[in-house]
Amino acid sequence: MGFKRFSLLLTIRLVLLFITVSSLAILVISPGFLAASLLITIIATFQIFEIVRFVKLTNDDLTRFLDAMRYGDFGQKFDHAGMGAGFIELGEAITDILERFRQLRGQQEEDLKHLKALIEHVPVPLMSLNGDGTISIHNNAARRLFGSTHVTRIADLAQFGDEFRKKVLTLAPGERHLVTFKIDDVEQKLTIASTQIISAGKIEKLISLQDIQSELDVAQLQAWQDLVRVLTHEIMNSITPVSSLAKTSTDLVDDAIEKVKGQQELVDELTDVRDAVDTVARRSDSLMHFVQSYRRLTRLPPPEKEQLVVRKIFEDVVKVATIDWETKNIELEMNVSTDGLEVSADPEMLEQMLINLMKNAAEALENTENAKVGLSAKINKRGRIIIEVYDNGPGIEADLAEKIFVPFYTTKREGSGVGLALTRQVMIAHGGTVSLTKTVGGGATFILTF
Repeated sequence: MGFKRFSLLLTIRLVLLFITVSSLAILVISPGFLAASLLITIIATFQIFEIVRFVKLTNDDLTRFLDAMRYGDFGQKFDHAGMGAGFIELGEAITDILERFRQLRGQQEEDLKHLKALIEHVPVPLMSLNGDGTISIHNNAARRLFGSTHVTRIADLAQFGDEFRKKVLTLAPGERHLVTFKIDDVEQKLTIASTQIISAGKIEKLISLQDIQSELDVAQLQAWQDLVRVLTHEIMNSITPVSSLAKTSTDLVDDAIEKVKGQQELVDELTDVRDAVDTVARRSDSLMHFVQSYRRLTRLPPPEKEQLVVRKIFEDVVKVATIDWETKNIELEMNVSTDGLEVSADPEMLEQMLINLMKNAAEALENTENAKVGLSAKINKRGRIIIEVYDNGPGIEADLAEKIFVPFYTTKREGSGVGLALTRQVMIAHGGTVSLTKTVGGGATFILTF
């Protein structure tokens, strides 16, 4: 409406100018009208100036409007009060358009912020492989996964295992694979999936990386607990009456021996029977104690976490675990990266785990020269607390390392296979992991990741 009014007003001005110029022409060719000609000339000059000003003001407004659109300056105002209805309506129309664009831009920015916030807080790590070989990290989950490691190009992924780099590079859109991801000497299982995105003519491969190690650990632990629960129930049901009857039989044989004391041959035979039954009773008791120890795997209470100073925990553990180390010539090393380093854990569970691991390390150092056991704590690249118990003994063979956390499995003659399985269960209850690696220079290192 404002532009139509502008055209009308411009047409009226041009018509008036034409009339003025025509009148001036008539007066010029007619003698005796010099004063009138001069007056008409002044009027014509004023009309030309007014038309130029009128058009220039409109052009200036259009230039300002287009610049505002180009640079996104939607705060411009076009107020032409007192300059005529045409300019007022033109200014209002342009201002209204800018206001609508401002609102639209504001809504788009809010939508973009919302989408970015959603992506940032998606618990699944997201990253993109660009056509030029660069990598874009999209959210907090991905940054936590890679920690402080600098990841900008495909070659940087080799730091987390060559298998991981190759899988990411060769993963086709729509495919999903299980891969091993290694950081700080700890291996984790990730599922990776790929989607292809084409934007502005550029091809981008979006990859999601989901850490399923904790889910695998929990599922495996639940399976073991179910198995142990069934086995212990069946074994206890079978062995309890055997143990009871064996003890009763021992008492009956003792009574019989008392009654036939004068018959040595019979006494000798009954004594052999008593020894055999007594052996059955003792082995039954041992088996019952063995089963009872495994029941702890299915009855672990939830941890009561506290903020614990790691150095203080180490000092308390050392007092208990190293009582006889001086006579065994075992040297202790203790290293905490920061004196004020704290970990959120159940104090009793953490102390018991460390004591068991240190005792295992001491036992592994038998016949080892310059025997040494170490305790260390630090923060890894992903910001998690790492506690290590290490030794310089013979280490654990690779084929055995995969089995030592399995319930019932033990490398010790008198072992029950409970200790490390229970350690793993405690760490899972804390939302962490326990793993085994080789000590630099030889030996075994147990890594507790909180």
